[in-house]
Amino acid sequence: MEAEIADKPSFAHIRVKLDPGDSIVAEADAMASMTSDIEMSTRWNGGFFAAILRRVFGGESLFVNEFTTKTGGSLVITQALPGDMDCFELDGNTMFLQPGAYIACEPTVKLGLGWAGFASLIGGEGLFRLKVSGTGNVWFGAYGGIFSRDIDEEYVIDTGHLVGYDPTISLKVGMSGGIFSSFFSGEGLVTRVKGPGKVYMQSRSIGGLAAWTNARM
Repeated sequence: MEAEIADKPSFAHIRVKLDPGDSIVAEADAMASMTSDIEMSTRWNGGFFAAILRRVFGGESLFVNEFTTKTGGSLVITQALPGDMDCFELDGNTMFLQPGAYIACEPTVKLGLGWAGFASLIGGEGLFRLKVSGTGNVWFGAYGGIFSRDIDEEYVIDTGHLVGYDPTISLKVGMSGGIFSSFFSGEGLVTRVKGPGKVYMQSRSIGGLAAWTNARM
């Protein structure tokens, strides 16, 4: 299988070329186009109860689609929001993704749900996060551009900008500054992440877009 991310960073999509016998798993409604020799099958996202939990607590679809081919073919996978996409490769390790970030993966990758904690909930990130583990490539997306940083000590991320992170990263919510600065600077609460580990961030936030839109309606 060959896969490349095209039209980064504003309108990124994944162009996948499957050899005979290859397959790729994608979020429901992520397929934009495909050749007629690609076969698609739909299944529960990790089983019925697991799919319900991921839908309710993880913001993911109930179903995933698996694309296979006997003769070879190609397809294009995209996301609903305008923004960037990136990929990391798992080699028996685990990564956490924020709700809605997952797009596609190789069939050897396992999708699960992990407890994020009340700090994540207060920070607007939700009580749960998507847990991806196993081996293979995982493609994920975000609103805006995606950038990463290796964290050794504490690092401050504005709420709504965190996309994914290593399981060695801990989260803590706090004020961006003093009480006056936090309430009147427009920053409010922030997420304080502590390493060691790697974090992925997005340059825009859906909450910021919603606030900007609502103020002008």
